[in-house]
Amino acid sequence: MSHNLQGKTVIVTGASKGIGAATAKAMVEAGANVIAHYGGDRAGAEAALAAARPGQAHLLQADFGDMKQVDRFWSEAAGICEKIDVLINNAGIMRQSGGIADPIEEWDKVWQEAMAVNVHAPARLMRFAVQSWLDAGCSGSIIGIGSWVSTRGSSNPGAIAYAASKAAIAAATKTVARNHAADGILAYVIAPGVVRTRMSEESAARTGGEAAVTANLPMGEWVPPEEIADLAVYLAHGRARHLTGSTIDINGAAYIR
Repeated sequence: MSHNLQGKTVIVTGASKGIGAATAKAMVEAGANVIAHYGGDRAGAEAALAAARPGQAHLLQADFGDMKQVDRFWSEAAGICEKIDVLINNAGIMRQSGGIADPIEEWDKVWQEAMAVNVHAPARLMRFAVQSWLDAGCSGSIIGIGSWVSTRGSSNPGAIAYAASKAAIAAATKTVARNHAADGILAYVIAPGVVRTRMSEESAARTGGEAAVTANLPMGEWVPPEEIADLAVYLAHGRARHLTGSTIDINGAAYIR
């Protein structure tokens, strides 16, 4: 099956590292016009887009903890092209503190930050995207990068807010899928397990170390971000229409439900 996304414009949030960087790179390689969001690491986002043709990729900065900056980001992205075809909600944070055993001040801070960046910001972008497609009478796709913690919980006690936030945005994405399928608007959640990213490495350090985490994985290895990126490219085509509303697990048989 061809992986040609020429003519499509794709927003990738959190494109400076990990899954987001791999996804931005894969979208460029598939021929899509890419609008790549980054928070503070511009160099990382630039590296992800290094293979882009002139005019194929655009970088936009925004702090997703600030809803005014989220609004500005969408406005600037919408001004770059006539139509945004795909929104990939990838940006997120997972703090390693803020668990039940931590001080209430840390708990409150981490929960507020997690809900802002992991729920309110992507939900706001999803709202903008769906409204734009409805107003134009056209189709579009949302791909949410979730996590297996949204259904199984996290073994990292400090990631309780992260797990809750991932469950919340997954439910919001599925609600869009249910209510707008007839409008030609598709929405998916990709739920990775242990992925080779900085966040997972930091989490592993709190849960017995990388070797202990790896020992519990049937394939004996972490999921490469590139596999998630390839799946996102496939979904971005819009051919998997009847997968809309699905949560697609990608964890090497470590969690089967």
